[in-house]
Amino acid sequence: MILDGKIVSKTIKAKIKYAVSDVAKTKNIVPHLVVIQVGNDQASSVYISGKQADCAEVGIKFTWKHLQADTTEEELKQVINRLNKNKSITAILVQLPLPKKINPSILDLISPKKDADGLNPENIAALYKGKPGIIPCTPKGIVEILKYYDLPIAGKKVVIVGRSQIVGKPLALALLNEDATVSICHSKTKNLELETKTADILIAAIGQAKFIKKDMIKKDAILIDVGINRVNEKLCGDIDFKDCENHCQAITKVPGGVGLMTRAALLENVFELFLKNNAGKKL
Repeated sequence: MILDGKIVSKTIKAKIKYAVSDVAKTKNIVPHLVVIQVGNDQASSVYISGKQADCAEVGIKFTWKHLQADTTEEELKQVINRLNKNKSITAILVQLPLPKKINPSILDLISPKKDADGLNPENIAALYKGKPGIIPCTPKGIVEILKYYDLPIAGKKVVIVGRSQIVGKPLALALLNEDATVSICHSKTKNLELETKTADILIAAIGQAKFIKKDMIKKDAILIDVGINRVNEKLCGDIDFKDCENHCQAITKVPGGVGLMTRAALLENVFELFLKNNAGKKL
């Protein structure tokens, strides 16, 4: 079975579009997302263009704040602080990667009340404690695609290959909150294949093209591919799709899987922040 991110994200966007339209008609206000880009990374520009198109589709106001590559860390701090204080702005996102001279911890300055990526320490703490908060977009999207296809999470053995701050670690917390049994593997894991073969749900997020082969998975496992790699001018994931497709219960494709779910989850986060920030206005 193919877990189709296009179908699931389309369903999510339709719900958000209706909700945004309803608020716009009754209260004459809409959510407003600001994406900050520092420098001219081409891949980043492509990703931001996709987010801009998604926002236009559902009626969310979008601002692309493009800063020069020589922007200093202090200058970026000032931009974030101004946006934090601007009441007309619902959500803020700093597009990664940042120039090497800027410490990624600068993302911690984004107010948890405007944290579209769910990476502010306060939102991560809420995830850790199993309390309501903004969940990072990729983990949120992965949980949602599993639920859409009625694939049980509770009690299942989940193995995540990759321990990044953006995907692996928060995803482990999100799945623990769904009562899964979670293991995280990484570059220092010994006998990786022995770990991956135990997984009812195997999630690959390591950035190595077609790394996961059928001899690394359990028969009828569920495979979630977070990787985005370019090989011979074509996109592919961390899972060898052709090798694994007939050896698993369900699998996501690249493109057309987790990437679309991540974008849909971002829209959900923006609207959730909008509702929270306008809680006293009887929307």
